Amino acid sequence: MTGESNRDFGGAASGRLLRRLLVGTALGAGVLVTSVPYAPAHAQSAQMHNINLPAQPLAQSLKQLAAQTGLQIAFGTADIGSARAPAVSGNISAEQALGSVLSGSGLNYRFTGPNTVSIQSAAASASTGGLNVAANGAVVLNTIDVNAQGGEGGVNNVQITAQDLARKNPVDLQEVFADEPKVAVGSSLPMSQKVYVQGIEETNLAVTVDGARQNNKVFHHNATNLIDPSLLKAVSVDAGVAPADAGPGALGGAIAYETKDARDLLEPGKSIGGLVTGTYDFNSKTSTVGLSAYGMEGGFEYFGYLNFAKGDNFTAGNGSVIDGTSANLLSGLGKVAYQAESGHRFELSHEQLRDDAPRPFRANMGKLVPPKPWEPDIRDYTLDRSSTVFTYTDESPEGWWDPKVVIAYTSARVETLIYPRPVAPSTESDTYTGVGKTESFNGKAENRFALDMGSITAGFDFYKDTADLDDKFEPGTEHASNVGLYAQARLEPWERTRLSFGARGDNQWFEGVSGENWTNAGLSGNISGEYDLVPDFLTAKAGYSHVWAGVPLAENFNFNPNWDYGAGPKPVTSDNFTAGLVATYQGFTLEGGIFRTDIYDARAALYKTTAIEAHDVRSQGFTLGAGYDWGSGHARIKYVNIDVTIDGDPADSYLGNYLVTPVGQIFTLAAMHRFDDWGVTVGGDVEIALDYDKVPAGSKQIEGHEVVNVFVEYQPPSKPNLTFRGEVKNLFDEDYASRATYGQEFGDVKPLLEPGRSFRLSATAKF
Repeated sequence: MTGESNRDFGGAASGRLLRRLLVGTALGAGVLVTSVPYAPAHAQSAQMHNINLPAQPLAQSLKQLAAQTGLQIAFGTADIGSARAPAVSGNISAEQALGSVLSGSGLNYRFTGPNTVSIQSAAASASTGGLNVAANGAVVLNTIDVNAQGGEGGVNNVQITAQDLARKNPVDLQEVFADEPKVAVGSSLPMSQKVYVQGIEETNLAVTVDGARQNNKVFHHNATNLIDPSLLKAVSVDAGVAPADAGPGALGGAIAYETKDARDLLEPGKSIGGLVTGTYDFNSKTSTVGLSAYGMEGGFEYFGYLNFAKGDNFTAGNGSVIDGTSANLLSGLGKVAYQAESGHRFELSHEQLRDDAPRPFRANMGKLVPPKPWEPDIRDYTLDRSSTVFTYTDESPEGWWDPKVVIAYTSARVETLIYPRPVAPSTESDTYTGVGKTESFNGKAENRFALDMGSITAGFDFYKDTADLDDKFEPGTEHASNVGLYAQARLEPWERTRLSFGARGDNQWFEGVSGENWTNAGLSGNISGEYDLVPDFLTAKAGYSHVWAGVPLAENFNFNPNWDYGAGPKPVTSDNFTAGLVATYQGFTLEGGIFRTDIYDARAALYKTTAIEAHDVRSQGFTLGAGYDWGSGHARIKYVNIDVTIDGDPADSYLGNYLVTPVGQIFTLAAMHRFDDWGVTVGGDVEIALDYDKVPAGSKQIEGHEVVNVFVEYQPPSKPNLTFRGEVKNLFDEDYASRATYGQEFGDVKPLLEPGRSFRLSATAKF
């Protein structure tokens, strides 16, 4: 059977736009590739120049470096942010100066032509950024991934660098995205935390870990992606508008997680190293220990990391001990790689996480009020997630040959006891074990064509996803396979102007629990750009995308063998728009933006409904931000106002499961300062969520909260390989639930509270 959505192309007008984008991208690639002659990269980078750059904002240093060397340096203000550059002076080459200017910034560079350089974040780097040891043993900066996903939506892009992660020292995803109010994380338990970008749940985004697609819609009471932040090196979020090469299914944007490797941790000149970390949380008596070893020799690299967390239940701000919140996490990451002298690089990585402990019966909430008498307060959950990724890149590309190949297998598995309603006269449930599992075999092959004015990336990707429920009475399985072709151009066609535009076409095969099959196809397109209204001061940004995502798989534990698909589930589509302004001046930054995401025919596959429901979802609002960077520290304040609806009515967290969650207004404030002579860093952050009353009729207002966290870190100047840190989380013992936590608007739900005041000590030793 075949089926087509009446929204495949978003109406006649957007259909014409998509066709023009696709044709324009293809023609642009052909015209530019045939008309621009290639010259070997670095043609002028080795020339010596008299460089004189003071310590100042990084954006200013890059522009002055371009003037002093004649290089054309392209960068996005979203990537640069408020970073600062050290003083650089002397008679040195342009490339040496560039490396010095970018040192410590978390940014990488690549020569895209004989006299052109592109700057992007390490989170977008194919080889995961950091320092790289060349075949001759010299230490050089890694090149960037020209297929970067950062900055496509302009002002709505979020870049969390290695430096940001080191400052935050996160233990869960809430802390990873702390001080980023447009990204909300629900639940206080890592195994049930869900990420919402501008209110849109993460299964409506293209989520990757080291380039591997994630397909983890297993159980609505669990996390969709359990991520151990101790393994992370960087995170990039495209909120709303995402590029064509971010992957299929980017309805509300994209999230790219990058994990660490040996090159991120090795000291210059060393070929082997190790790292030991330890953390103790006094609230829950939780101990966390991380062990790693890594090395590089003769082109070979290896990296191994294990992390253990064990503890008790935590105490909330109201003084109550929250049952089912004890820590029992084991995670690991292993990587091996070989890079030939010619630049060909082969990498194989495997990541594994397991959370195995008693949890609240519904792990994303406290409990029902009143509870069902046959259900216990807690039950055992076992959650496993794994990801195996093979990556090939050429670290020394020549001409238009700059390939990347990724082949991956990912899976998520949840095992727990099922408690059916007792059959009278019995009052006890006849329990049995249920297992839900999702799997994805996926990959892509692409090539980047370097041009004098930028680059064009073209390729294809695929996935074969399976969702399976092993249930004693009602097992079920759904399948979805997809093949996509895409092209994305990133150009600087005129002075002060940077453009990104692309398109993709997808063909999907979907099989329901009934064994029926449907085939659907559709087009997606995006265009975004930024223009310097006032050079070195004011930049305008805007972006638009239409996304065709096919039919998403249902959640495993919701499978119902009696589902009636009718003529077939409709493919899901979306339209995204974002625009904003960014002003920078001598370390000061001021920005503001608006956004809107419309998702059409979003699938809501609930067990209790035999017909397949579809809903229209909207998220819209605006953001404001300001900051000041004084070199040895910074202060930033951000505000977001997010309004989400389902079919035009206020959204709730039940119908919005896997779709959206109420957010409202959130302020964040973060500040830190380094006392370099003493090796001491102090800082903290504040989150203020205002009361939210745009809830469905009959629901209660979602209460606001004010939470303060502070830290002090000490790195002895004589022992830079040692770091000690003390933190106080929830300093004023606020009694609250995270804004994105399930069920706060319902009278019959006690939401899962956050920990109360928590003292945390940690230490890191690097060898």
